[in-house]
Amino acid sequence: MSGVYINPKTDFAFKKIFGSKQSTDILISFLNAILYQSRPIIEDLEILDPYQAPRIKGIKDSYLDVKATIVGNKTVIIEMQVLNVLGFEKRVLYNAAKAFSIQLNIGDDYTLLNPVIALTITDFEMFSESPKVISRYKLKEQDDLTDYSEDIELVFVELPKFNKPLNELETITDKWLYFLKCANQLEEVPSSLESIPAINHAFSVAKQSKLTRKELEVLEKREIFIHDSRNAILKARQEGRQEGRREGRQEGEAIGAKQRAIDIARQLLDVLDIETISQKTGLSIEEIQALR
Repeated sequence: MSGVYINPKTDFAFKKIFGSKQSTDILISFLNAILYQSRPIIEDLEILDPYQAPRIKGIKDSYLDVKATIVGNKTVIIEMQVLNVLGFEKRVLYNAAKAFSIQLNIGDDYTLLNPVIALTITDFEMFSESPKVISRYKLKEQDDLTDYSEDIELVFVELPKFNKPLNELETITDKWLYFLKCANQLEEVPSSLESIPAINHAFSVAKQSKLTRKELEVLEKREIFIHDSRNAILKARQEGRQEGRREGRQEGEAIGAKQRAIDIARQLLDVLDIETISQKTGLSIEEIQALR
């Protein structure tokens, strides 16, 4: 672990920067930038306990990175995801649905339900067919795309798709995305980012020198876990490719042997009977008859 600033893409660092008690201004600026195209829609918010306990026994608990209530009594749940694990897409939907449903106690009226926005930031591409860095999904009619409900909205930020260099950052949204992707690679705060108070504050929180010994140990363990998990995924893919190549070679050898048997059978058609050709080549009687 090295660098002046901690890596915002690790879950521990992300929670510390965006979900701590001192992070209200940071989270307001970040959510306005990502959700509302940098318009000051959110003026205040409340950062909540990100633990989602189920109301029904047997339903799985949820642990989010950041959870907050914003304008319009909307709940925003935020998750930073570095590893593309199996079933991740369903987990996003599950967490959003749970955040929506656990608002009610038994007997409460459904009209008391407030909207939920699930903001998911990934360090991998989720939708390779689209070039969009930020994509949004709602419940819509299949053909004419009219809205069914705006109560649950899924927002995805795919960091690998954001490739603007520092000198091309235009909007606050650009600058927040650059912070997420590159903060831990910087030695000092660039002037164009320092001019945004909330981003400058985020850099201040992200200073590695400000972490306690215990926080540094937790951060190091998380980074080791992510590193080991990525290597495990790469190894599995490598082994899968090797196995595929072996199977391909075996399949190719089998096809080659079958073709040689067919060529021999064709040469023997006018010399031997079908049963004998079958014994000599290993082809079935039906395969030899088809050669005629």
